[in-house]
Amino acid sequence: MQKTLNEIAKLIDGRVVGDGEILISGASGIKEANEQEITFLANSKYAPLLDKTRAAAVITSLETHKSTKPVILTENPSLAFAKIISIFTPDAAEHPQGIDYTAVIGKNVTLGKDIAIGPYTVIGDNVVLGDNVVIYSGCYIGQQTKIGSKTLIYAHVSIRERISIGARAIIHAGCVIGSDGFGFVTIKGMHHKIPQVGTVEIGDDVEIGANVTIDRARFGKTVIGNGTKIDNLVQIAHNVTVGENTLIVAQVGISGSVTVGNNVILGGQAGLVGHITVGDNAMVTGQSGVAKSVPPGTMVSGYPARPFMTTQRANANVQNLSKLFDQVKELKLKIAALEKKLENK
Repeated sequence: MQKTLNEIAKLIDGRVVGDGEILISGASGIKEANEQEITFLANSKYAPLLDKTRAAAVITSLETHKSTKPVILTENPSLAFAKIISIFTPDAAEHPQGIDYTAVIGKNVTLGKDIAIGPYTVIGDNVVLGDNVVIYSGCYIGQQTKIGSKTLIYAHVSIRERISIGARAIIHAGCVIGSDGFGFVTIKGMHHKIPQVGTVEIGDDVEIGANVTIDRARFGKTVIGNGTKIDNLVQIAHNVTVGENTLIVAQVGISGSVTVGNNVILGGQAGLVGHITVGDNAMVTGQSGVAKSVPPGTMVSGYPARPFMTTQRANANVQNLSKLFDQVKELKLKIAALEKKLENK
């Protein structure tokens, strides 16, 4: 497939600067692209690569970047490039078709149109699957679970009983949704299990990375809001509520009964203690330990997590400790010398 630069610009609502009739046959990263491919530049710190890339043309922002190559100016280069990638490199994955003969389907199961269920998957009693749901091999869907239309579930996912998953969700391999929350009461040194009788409710357009675990609530429900994206290896405990369009990066751990607002970003390996709130549009940087609630629209970092600039100043002071030590040592020597002079007088 080949398209002119002008044709590509129309597809992404961009404006061509330079030769719009050159032919493009593919898309790749700015370092990897060859002479027939288009690339993109979204971050100005990579601007020096414009002179080094072999790409035939570049998609960039409305800001002016000097380049000898033709460019397409567009407001969001990353989003525009994603569209171009889907044109030149369509998704080659072949999802399961139909219901495999090895699948085990329980009683009173409701199946929508064009369902696909892979080999050795188990569907419990009274499950409801919407239209165009795709479930790969080796999955378990517990009784009375509801899964919305066009949801894609990859291999070896376990979804326990009475779970609700919205439309167009993507759940990657190895996830466990609806496992028991970690609840015990200790009496005379013995840990007695507290029943976890709640559920999990996952909204529309949610994507959940590989090997994520989301615990069912003790009572009520654990909630993941519409449009939220969760990276691999995240742990979300019982009775957590996550708002809409939030980003949770790999290895985050969220303790029980935490409320995370809308449009929040939780950086990789951040840990949140239980029963706190992270407000809308807040950001928690990677490896932060959040021990108290975070106000809306703020950025926190460090352990314990504090306002970002406070942590930055503290880190800068730590870097200067050796210099401060030397200065104090020098001052002590000067003071000792002065005291000795005073004694001699």
